[in-house]
Amino acid sequence: MIAFFTDRYAYIATVVLLLIGLGGMLLHPNLLKKLIGLGIFQSGIILFYINVAANHQGTVPVLMQGVKDAHYTNPLPHVLMLTAIVVGVATLGVGLALLISLHSRYKTLEEPQLLESLK
Repeated sequence: MIAFFTDRYAYIATVVLLLIGLGGMLLHPNLLKKLIGLGIFQSGIILFYINVAANHQGTVPVLMQGVKDAHYTNPLPHVLMLTAIVVGVATLGVGLALLISLHSRYKTLEEPQLLESLK
């Protein structure tokens, strides 16, 4: 039973990150904490894709002389996750800018108070 968990520690870490991020987005009334939860959730998704694409027996996908039957690692998921990291940073940056604007206008970042002031 312990070997089951030690062999899959990366997937367990991924599930823990996803649950922490999802809990942060759903349970906290503070918008900054929701944004932090979104960042953690995005990190969990990126870690999941990297775990799925990992190939421990693979080699670099470069043609080499004398190697005919090599098992190559596909670089596409890793490149896509680099793009996802850039998009995630941009999303968090825009979210923080919106939070600064909300706080300067309404003097709070608590969701129930913001909803009351918008009525």
